[in-house]
Amino acid sequence: MVEIQLDSKDSRWLAWRGVADLYHAYFTGLILTIVSRRGTADAAEFVFRVFRRQQQERFLPGLKKLGLDHLPPAVAAAQYHYLSNWIGGVSVEYMYESDRKAWVRYPPPRWIWRGTAICGVPGEVSRAMLRGWHANNGVTLGNPNVGFVCTKQSVDGQDGLEGYYHEYDHPLDLDARLVFARHLEAPLFDAAKAPALPIESWPQARLEKAYRNYAMEYVRTAAPVAVQVFGPVDAAYLLHLTGKLIGMQYYDETAARLGASRGSAAEFGPFLQALFAAQDDVVELKPAGKGFQLHQQTWKLMSDLSDYHPACTRVLEGLIEGLAAGCGRHIPVALMPGATAPAPLIWSIG
Repeated sequence: MVEIQLDSKDSRWLAWRGVADLYHAYFTGLILTIVSRRGTADAAEFVFRVFRRQQQERFLPGLKKLGLDHLPPAVAAAQYHYLSNWIGGVSVEYMYESDRKAWVRYPPPRWIWRGTAICGVPGEVSRAMLRGWHANNGVTLGNPNVGFVCTKQSVDGQDGLEGYYHEYDHPLDLDARLVFARHLEAPLFDAAKAPALPIESWPQARLEKAYRNYAMEYVRTAAPVAVQVFGPVDAAYLLHLTGKLIGMQYYDETAARLGASRGSAAEFGPFLQALFAAQDDVVELKPAGKGFQLHQQTWKLMSDLSDYHPACTRVLEGLIEGLAAGCGRHIPVALMPGATAPAPLIWSIG
């Protein structure tokens, strides 16, 4: 067994990128699993609940962290989406028009619907994302006059997702907080006029970790939401199936970021140890018979969730089973009985 070392700054950052891409793929894959197994309406409800929960938990603290909480509401909302998505590696643009009107645009390729995934996303599911987050920013800011006008949607064949925050002269009814104006088009983006993060408080190391956390946070939100929307039994199936499919598809890509290779349990054990380390989890890999046991002391992704349910563990079970299958044939991996969710957990490998 050869231990994988992530001691250097560059190797650690590369590993974080690998984790980010894996969890990014999981989140997109989960939406597609729900679309294909449960249908468009259920997928739209799920996406709405995920993005509304993230909006309620992260929008106001994020405004303060990014130094935007002093700006006019429409401008603050648009700049938040520009900077927070930029940190997460999302292609995004911001265009100021006035203190009461500011644009945000997500040009192709779309981060959330990476690659061919965009072909499987119904327009209703994309609209649910806007209903969950963009349409609620004015209410969260205590200004019911602020709404979002969507002018384009990528999944409908337009050249990006775009729209503008607008502060009206009157409070908006619920169904007026998100409206569509497909006849309009965003101004051209000028990077020189866009907001920027202060370099002194956002050094490269912080940006690299934030890039990783951005993708992981979607899964942290999605798993308990799936349990609440679909119930523990159905959610466990969806979470596990998605994890297994994504793990199989992304082993090679993730292993390359971690300096691992294909093979047997002798290769998979150190890979899994390095993967957990890149997630900031405390693990120990020990020989056990003809294989290994991985003792996982923490699972930070799901720690401190007020509505954690044991079904959320199926995310990790599916991913690990899929990654094992991607590493090589006939690598048995299982969660040992008597686990205390969300941690500590013990995994049997080989």
